[in-house]
Amino acid sequence: STQFYLPGAEPSDDQNADGNGANSGIGLARPDILQPWFDILTAALKKNLPEASTGLEPKGQPTDVDARNSWPWWKVKKWSVQIMSRMFSRYGFTSYADDVTSKEFAKYFASVVAPQFLGPVFETLNLRPTGQFCTDRVVHLCLTFVTSAVELSATYKLLKPHLEFLLFQVCFPVLCLSPADVECFENDPIEFVHKQNSPLADFYDPRLSAVTLVKDLVNQRGQDVTQNLLARMTEILHRYNNSPVEQKNHVEKDGALLTFGSLAKPLLATPKYATEIEGLLITSVFPDFNSPIAFLRYRACWMVQQFSAVTWTDDGTNLKKLLEFVLSRLSDPALPVQIEASKALRFLIEADGADEALLPVLPQLLTEYFRIMNEIGNDEVVSALQVLLEKFGEHIEPHAVQLVTQLSQAFEQYCTAGDDQDDDDAALA
Repeated sequence: STQFYLPGAEPSDDQNADGNGANSGIGLARPDILQPWFDILTAALKKNLPEASTGLEPKGQPTDVDARNSWPWWKVKKWSVQIMSRMFSRYGFTSYADDVTSKEFAKYFASVVAPQFLGPVFETLNLRPTGQFCTDRVVHLCLTFVTSAVELSATYKLLKPHLEFLLFQVCFPVLCLSPADVECFENDPIEFVHKQNSPLADFYDPRLSAVTLVKDLVNQRGQDVTQNLLARMTEILHRYNNSPVEQKNHVEKDGALLTFGSLAKPLLATPKYATEIEGLLITSVFPDFNSPIAFLRYRACWMVQQFSAVTWTDDGTNLKKLLEFVLSRLSDPALPVQIEASKALRFLIEADGADEALLPVLPQLLTEYFRIMNEIGNDEVVSALQVLLEKFGEHIEPHAVQLVTQLSQAFEQYCTAGDDQDDDDAALA
């Protein structure tokens, strides 16, 4: 298997044939030898990259985003923070060290190296809030480094005074849809769906690294974060509900709902927050199922998936409404909304009263699922259909011919798509 060793660290003689065993090379035993490398990485991240119009060194920074991403100086920054993030997660925690030498190195990294690098990381994260450019990849990796710093007490003490900046000037703007995201949603919905479901997104999407950081802050440092974060997100939702139509900030609301939904597990597990979720869904999610803004309809269907375990305190009316909302979105004009609605339905099938709402429309329901599958291959849509068939198996017989016909057509389509080198995602489905 592939091993990751510090510079100068070689597998020890007692390491077994499959690559397991101690790793106590000079890099671990003498961390001071590596300090010059750490200084170089820190200097690389700190280096100012002025716009080309200033004429300052290093000259020639492109203005096109794609060209900036390929510019060597931004790649230098990317590699510096990527190396340090990997070092932090692999060697920076004494609790993960498996021998005395590794523990000593972890202590050094935690007390000297990580605090030294945290300053440039925050300076880099401050570029966008101050109107300067920073690549998505660098933002993603900086947030990954900060996530590790949250867990370590020595570095958390340093970043704690800056939580307000971190949450509301860095993370929240990243969580909100960018103009490019909205344009992709509206004009290239298939590409939008592929991006949202890409298994590689964890490795490059700053939005996902921001979600991870916010979740870790709530889970590990909740006493410093949760109350203020939820209050700010609730304020955004109230401001949206009370604003005139022409002044509603749809992107900001979407970001607030994404924040709430990403924290569904800890919120539902905490009684004082769990009791508020029902009201949140009724006032800020239910109306969005009929919103003229397509990405808010998309987010409403996504929220159903996150809070499917909520306890409803009424006579079942709200759950029935929710089922009707989700069913109506299966035929939404926007493909991403259809996808999320089809995924959301699987979380509602087992709810009390779902049979009464779904059985009368089962034929139409199956037709919608197959239509969506024909438009775009998506594993979660197929999984949702499987749950539907398992739940209502005894009622499927009258529709068996149609079911098999649709499955055959879908299979044939996927096989045909496999011959098209330009449609790898369809072939994969």
